[in-house]
Amino acid sequence: MKKILLSATALSLALTASAFAADLPTKKAPIVPPPPPPTWTGFYVGLNAGGSFSDSTSVNVVSTPVFLNSAPALVPFAGNAAAAAALAGTAFLSNNTGGFLGGGQIGYNYQFGSGLGGFGSAWVAGIEADIQGVSGSGGSQWVASGGPLPTPPFLPGSAIIGLTQATKSLDYIGTVRGRIGFLFTPTFLLYGTGGLAYGGVSSRTTQLSAAIDPTAVLFPTAFTSGWGTAGSYSDTRVGWTAGAGLEWMFAPNWSAKVEYLYYDLGSITYNNGFTGSFTNVVTPGQPLFLNTSWTRARFNGNIIRAGVNYHFNWAAPAPVLAKY
Repeated sequence: MKKILLSATALSLALTASAFAADLPTKKAPIVPPPPPPTWTGFYVGLNAGGSFSDSTSVNVVSTPVFLNSAPALVPFAGNAAAAAALAGTAFLSNNTGGFLGGGQIGYNYQFGSGLGGFGSAWVAGIEADIQGVSGSGGSQWVASGGPLPTPPFLPGSAIIGLTQATKSLDYIGTVRGRIGFLFTPTFLLYGTGGLAYGGVSSRTTQLSAAIDPTAVLFPTAFTSGWGTAGSYSDTRVGWTAGAGLEWMFAPNWSAKVEYLYYDLGSITYNNGFTGSFTNVVTPGQPLFLNTSWTRARFNGNIIRAGVNYHFNWAAPAPVLAKY
């Protein structure tokens, strides 16, 4: 009986000690949940900088006769002089519209899906608009050309010579593009992009010509008769763009990107005015001939740039708090 009583007392003391120990404070560290994966959904704004270079650098200037003096005695002279002047007023120049560019962008992303074939955790689709100023864009080139006057009816040494200058520049460029890409890790986005491009372009052509007539029979000066003209174009052009990029979310609200874009703003054509010369025989004071010239240039090229974005993350999930 005493043994049974001692055993029951020992068991009771052991259970009481165990319960008391359970109520003592523990030294184990609290369980901290892992941070949620970054989210790409939401609005963002950012800055970018890089460079651009032309794909097409040509500026073509073509001249053609539009009026010939109809006096019978001057018809052969007028036709030959106009043809020589058209040759002297035709030039093919090369100007690059590349330069340093910098600006900003704003956009919206939407993250969805679960990846493709096990690659990445989700897709990201969105839209982005940007605008950049271009510094150092444009080029200027002078080209000399000449058109000899046939002998006869002209004397040896008779010719029309020309000097043509053309400038071409891209002043600013902007885009409005869609973006679609996949996350091959939660923080690295590989994407393609394309849409509308617009830009401010300008071009100017200046032409100077002179007729060399040693006898001063047809032209009103003893040696040369000079003339000139100029034309220009300046406007905003609209075209298209496409490219690809890589973006890295290096902090909860910050990402950095590198991007390539091809743009095409189309071609422009403008008139440079009229050139010609007056005669001093048969019909004094009247034109011997008149020519007109046109300039054509294309604005397309490539952009390589880097940028940084701040993501507002308004759609980010709320942090999970552990309960004890």
